[in-house]
Amino acid sequence: MKEIKAFIRQHRIADVLEALRDSALCHSGAGAGCHNVTVSRVQRPLTDADPTQQHYSMELAEPVVAEYKLELLCADDLADSLVDLIAKAAHTGQPEAGWVVVSEVQRAEEIR
Repeated sequence: MKEIKAFIRQHRIADVLEALRDSALCHSGAGAGCHNVTVSRVQRPLTDADPTQQHYSMELAEPVVAEYKLELLCADDLADSLVDLIAKAAHTGQPEAGWVVVSEVQRAEEIR
């Protein structure tokens, strides 16, 4: 099993979620290819991004870029397809527009 984390610009997250939904890889139910899809709003400090994308964070006391972190679990054989799908849907054409990271999951237990 793999864990995929993607850091996506805020104006691209809806397109990524739509691409995942349209792919039918992440539908709920038995046999679904990915599980536990979650999205969290995050702030990225220490960035050289376009100044129009930055705002000042009072909590961090420095400029940040608002992004979303998408996380999901998937079968090993689907990881490459999901990474490609996410990267394509999140593409902005700008440098440092995000990252997709894949990690090996040592153990996962479904809670019923």
